[in-house]
Amino acid sequence: MMLSPLNQRRWRNFRNNSRAYWSLVIFTFLFVLSLFAEFIANDKPILVNYRGEYRMPIFSFYPETAFGGDFRTEAIYRDDEVKCLIRSGGVIDCFDDPVGIIEQINAGTFDDPDFMKGWMIWPIIPFSYDTPNTLDRPAPSPPDATHWLGTDEGTRDVLARTIYGFRLSILFTIVVVSFASVIGIIAGAVQGFFGGWLDLIFQRVLEIWGATPSLYVIIIMFAIFGRSIGMLVFLMVLFGWPALVGLVRAEFLRARNFEYVRAAQALGVSNWTIMFRHMLPNAMVATLTMLPFIITGTIGGLATLDFLGYGLPASAPSLGEMTLQAKRNLQAPWLAFTNFFTFAIMLSLLVFIFEGVRDAFDPRKTFQ
Repeated sequence: MMLSPLNQRRWRNFRNNSRAYWSLVIFTFLFVLSLFAEFIANDKPILVNYRGEYRMPIFSFYPETAFGGDFRTEAIYRDDEVKCLIRSGGVIDCFDDPVGIIEQINAGTFDDPDFMKGWMIWPIIPFSYDTPNTLDRPAPSPPDATHWLGTDEGTRDVLARTIYGFRLSILFTIVVVSFASVIGIIAGAVQGFFGGWLDLIFQRVLEIWGATPSLYVIIIMFAIFGRSIGMLVFLMVLFGWPALVGLVRAEFLRARNFEYVRAAQALGVSNWTIMFRHMLPNAMVATLTMLPFIITGTIGGLATLDFLGYGLPASAPSLGEMTLQAKRNLQAPWLAFTNFFTFAIMLSLLVFIFEGVRDAFDPRKTFQ
């Protein structure tokens, strides 16, 4: 699809802003990489070949009995017995091991013509965000060849939790900011365009709503309904939409008496068409100026709630909960450093990107 001349100019401005462009490239790469977190960090193999059949445990449930085991529960692929069953094609009794077959398999010294009928392809990081690990040292444990960023106090791999936590934070922020921005822009546009008593009453409602202690409301709601991602998204949108109202309202109050608006009204163009086709694009620069603060504020708000214990469910990978662990375990500096650099890189890239978007929409700025 061809871009209009105006959008082509905006894209050139953004492309020529090196800091914003390369921030977008790096952030897009990291975010797309995190979308495939199950292929990067997982305690299940990506692909299993068992007796010539290909299976993908990361997508499907396979009981242990599907590989010749005894239990109908999901196979624990990291267990030596399950690895033995898959590799041997079920021809060896891996659970009755009087001669040390498993040790020979792990050492690569087992020799049998019927062996090695199956294989597994593992992710780069063979741990998911909630995989507990058996360690021979106290947790949290420092980085090593197995756990590149160490483990947390629950013996879970820190790098895996960081990847999943990064993805969850960004997806959560996209959903919250999208809904909150749509509601805030519509509310601000209606106030600014129509003005009068509608604007006056709406402003009083916003003053009362803005004085509501959002943290207390979130705590009360979680106490009644329990912690859930859906509830948290609803509450964050509920208290986040007023952020853009004042800015959009001011832009519409300024533009509603411009000549092109009066001309459109004289031609019989509907108010909604005037507001969102003609006036809103002119208000986008001021709107985009606020978006970096809203996005970073949402990420920080989620981390704060998780840090206080009123955010995502305890089972979810949370950067805020990892920060709390870093506070509780000052003797484990790798936790603090991991969280610091994750937040610093993520928030800096987002701010640089939206600064570039803001400048690209500003007709007064041109980058060579």
